[in-house]
Amino acid sequence: MASKKTDNRKLFNPVIHAVANYQMIQPGEQVAVGLSGGKDSTTLLYLLDTINKQKRMGYHFTIKPIILDMGMEMDLAPLEAFCAELGYALDIVPTDIAKVVFDIRQEKNPCSLCANLRRGILYNRARELGCTKVALGHHLDDALETFLMNFLIHGRMESFEPSSYLSRTEVTLIRPMIYAEEQEIIRFVERMALPVIHNPCPVDKKTTREEMKKLVNDLSASYPLIRRKFLQAMESGTVANFWRTKG
Repeated sequence: MASKKTDNRKLFNPVIHAVANYQMIQPGEQVAVGLSGGKDSTTLLYLLDTINKQKRMGYHFTIKPIILDMGMEMDLAPLEAFCAELGYALDIVPTDIAKVVFDIRQEKNPCSLCANLRRGILYNRARELGCTKVALGHHLDDALETFLMNFLIHGRMESFEPSSYLSRTEVTLIRPMIYAEEQEIIRFVERMALPVIHNPCPVDKKTTREEMKKLVNDLSASYPLIRRKFLQAMESGTVANFWRTKG
């Protein structure tokens, strides 16, 4: 059986590789980590914190965890305690996003509007805190699912970028877990007993993205290397503008 240390490398090494390969974080930079309470962003915070404290990149940077209070009575206490244990004060930003999306606009397909509102508030708050980078917990499976969703539904061969400068907000959006597979994150969260907060959103697990997730899992049964092959295609440069910013 592989040791805990060996297992952990399956996430630490991909993150270190991605940060270095795309020059995501420079020495001394202030990086906002956008948290949701879910497994991915919580794992990202833990990984970046460990990498930073152990200077695995060879330099130090500053981390500022941020979460948006969506107005859905989400219990943030476990996440606050987790951040405090790592040495951070969790920055909680109150919003009326849930009210706007579900009560005022009564969106039938609320995910797009919700995401746009969340991104705008997160980026603005990051700038207020003096951060030049905003790190999100998107991983390799997310990138593949986004590609399939764009291809099958919108007829576009593109996914989001690992790193992209957002001129309107003057921050750079980075995705340090772009090389990490979701199953490794799930195993890591269980092994390290990281806190995961229940998502009270009424459309959680009922979206098109969930359909794409099922499609990826079904395809991987026949093609186990589908995620790695997708990453290889993304970085080969054979398809123009394959990586595409979604901010």
